[in-house]
Amino acid sequence: MLKGKAAVFTGSTSGIGLGIARALGAQGSNIMLNGFGEPKAIEALKDELRAQYDVEIDYSGADKSRPGEVSELVEQCVARFGSVDIVVNNAGIQHTAPVEEFAMEKWEQIIAINLSSAFYSMKAALPHMRRSGWGRIVNIASAHGLVASATKSAYVAAKHGLVGLTKVVALETARSLITCNAICPGWVLTPLVQKQIDDAAARGKISNEEAKTRLLGEKQPSLEFATPEQIGAAAVFLCSPAADQIRGTSLSVDGGWTAQ
Repeated sequence: MLKGKAAVFTGSTSGIGLGIARALGAQGSNIMLNGFGEPKAIEALKDELRAQYDVEIDYSGADKSRPGEVSELVEQCVARFGSVDIVVNNAGIQHTAPVEEFAMEKWEQIIAINLSSAFYSMKAALPHMRRSGWGRIVNIASAHGLVASATKSAYVAAKHGLVGLTKVVALETARSLITCNAICPGWVLTPLVQKQIDDAAARGKISNEEAKTRLLGEKQPSLEFATPEQIGAAAVFLCSPAADQIRGTSLSVDGGWTAQ
């Protein structure tokens, strides 16, 4: 379905971002990876994806907190593949503390990476999409883009902002073949979340299964994690012709979290 398209994925060397990159690669899209990792591990990942999906792969270590580097990431995609057809803004970091104890530098860092970087990547990509006459932007927001939790002020503010920014871009591109939508995951079982479970189990001297149930029970009624593969499938749908008139929406994949 996406044969010959070129996609930029921020935060895509592991977890949700990598799951989405795999899903779009399986549909024939060339892949511009971005994220952290050891050079040897990244080269191995590139080789794996290239062999598995028979698509072209490139990588940029652009720092998402720096506007110029985000723009260069998009331009590298154009230089390497000849276009930028799909942008998936997935990069994100987290820090928790009550507002009065929240470090100012942490606030600035989270807003920069979780919100501003998406603005800069879209600003850089949209002129290319308009020239080619087609584009898909998928912003990975969060259940916290729709509802709040205590001690997560910066993350909640950034993700609410990303949902709003998604709507603005959707309106500005409404009369074109460019769409912009958000996916709002709840708890997704990634290596980072698995580590949280392992740590909670060790601290509480409980089983991993009990730690998992406690974590999910606070927010996610299904008591099951979403998976990177499911988020990837949702992104593929938003890039498909079936989603041509889905614009500015927030697609929840949260096990019922925001239905409460």
